[in-house]
Amino acid sequence: MSKRPRRNHSPTFKAKVALAALKGEKTLAELAQEFDVHPNQISDWRNQLLERAASVFGGDAKTEPTIDLKALHAKIGQQALEIDFLAGLAQTPES
Repeated sequence: MSKRPRRNHSPTFKAKVALAALKGEKTLAELAQEFDVHPNQISDWRNQLLERAASVFGGDAKTEPTIDLKALHAKIGQQALEIDFLAGLAQTPES
């Protein structure tokens, strides 16, 4: 029994299958046969659609934390000075 090569489905195809599963007009087995994918895959795509549906309309949008570039640049500068200072101490011969 040979395995089928791994397939990558487009996001549009996944959405189409997940929406068909949400409609509930056909069983998972029927949808699996129609779209030639495993029923568990259809369930996964349906659950992902349900979990992320609110983000389409702006709800539960995970926003990136704001980054204070001035503080980061100041920290980099401070560390560069410390490295230079310590490198200078390591190079000076002890008496």
